[in-house]
Amino acid sequence: MIKVFGHKSPDTDSTGSPIIWAWYLNQVKGEAAEPVLLGEPNTEAAFMLKRWGLEKPAIISDVAEDEPVVIVDTNNPAELPDAINSADIRAIIDHHKLVGGLETKGPIDIRIEPLACTATIMWKMIGKDMAQMPEGVKGAMLSCILSDTLEFRSPTTTQEDKAIAHALAEELGVDLSAYAGEMFEAKSDVSAFSDAELLRMDSKEYEVGGTKFRVSVLETTAPKMVLDRKASLMETMTTVASEDGVDQVLLFVVDILNEEATMLIPNDLTKGVAEKSFGASVEGDSVVLPGVMSRKKQIIPNLAV
Repeated sequence: MIKVFGHKSPDTDSTGSPIIWAWYLNQVKGEAAEPVLLGEPNTEAAFMLKRWGLEKPAIISDVAEDEPVVIVDTNNPAELPDAINSADIRAIIDHHKLVGGLETKGPIDIRIEPLACTATIMWKMIGKDMAQMPEGVKGAMLSCILSDTLEFRSPTTTQEDKAIAHALAEELGVDLSAYAGEMFEAKSDVSAFSDAELLRMDSKEYEVGGTKFRVSVLETTAPKMVLDRKASLMETMTTVASEDGVDQVLLFVVDILNEEATMLIPNDLTKGVAEKSFGASVEGDSVVLPGVMSRKKQIIPNLAV
């Protein structure tokens, strides 16, 4: 049985894409596969599963030696199980930069494209067999694209992402903007989560100039809900950094509707990062970064210490 999974702290794309590809392997390619997750899905991903009547994939913490796997929505070993290089990696489907560090048992299929969403790549790979795809899986595919593009507001959005999302919405009889609004509302309700859970919810580890960061992004249509917790979040950033073995947590609260990010500034290190990375003038414990929407395209490539 091939396990299909994305990165740790699964968002909508890392929840939906394993479901899409496992369906394709099972129903089209005749290869036994199951989608799994490397953690609890975020609130938007959980909404997607419920909305389209999809079963939540099992959550795993590691993989067995020689176990066949397909990796989607990442190629970074830091975002994968510790034993990933002992598994039998059969394929990688991703839309992030190539990091390096994965080892395979032999030649494999790799598809990495500069698109906003893994599900967009899968739509292209599945081709005419999309006609067989059940409504719920198509709903997951639409959800992934809307999530990763922030309904086409993200600078990572391509014309292919837009066209495929519109085609899927038409097939499903879904009002694209109204559905995206429902998704973002679900994503924005973070009241049930602790500060530590929020900081880890949509986060990735990166090293810049010898300094290790956990870069956390919270995309929301209600930034006040998060920023009202600013003081306690900044205290918890130190705790999470220590527990996770990084030097600093960087938190960006992305306001989807106003298309800007607010970065929290708890200390001199984060102040320096904001000034050197984004040319920001920092006064106080936060700074607004107009137009910053994408960790992949606007935050990570610019990080400097």
